[in-house]
Amino acid sequence: MRSTLDTVAAIGLAIGGAFGVAGTFVTSDALRETVWTIDGVGIVVAAALLTLKYQRLGNDLVAAGFLTFLAGESLLLAGNAAGLQASVPSYAGGIALWAAGLVMVSAQDTFALWMRLTAFVSAALFTVSSLMILWGAPLLPTSSPLPALGYPFLLLTFIGWIWTLLKSER
Repeated sequence: MRSTLDTVAAIGLAIGGAFGVAGTFVTSDALRETVWTIDGVGIVVAAALLTLKYQRLGNDLVAAGFLTFLAGESLLLAGNAAGLQASVPSYAGGIALWAAGLVMVSAQDTFALWMRLTAFVSAALFTVSSLMILWGAPLLPTSSPLPALGYPFLLLTFIGWIWTLLKSER
């Protein structure tokens, strides 16, 4: 039987994914910051609940991965109100933690292979993006091709996690 907390985590991931993608298309700074704040809060809530879920199940690596992802999302939230350019330092740190968290969550076979692969691709793209920023490349959170290429893979990973949380127990 699915728990209420699984449903709340799935809703948080769905809000995070939908508002995160929407924010990349918004041209108004204030609206983008608002949309991305909603996105970030949804993801933090979901990651906190997933940390607890997998820790209670004894899957410490996956739990630690979700906790690491939560820390990364918190950095993104902290820089969000500063605007695109001013948020770049916290963005670089946040996506580096996203990448580490995604690898930790996907290192074991807790999730289906396709979810793990989308997470690994996303992690690789965010790692490269973070390193490019640290080495002086003028990347913003909305820059293309990087880091923008990482977002669809992250969204697919979220969809997989949502599916895992909501599928009926057999």
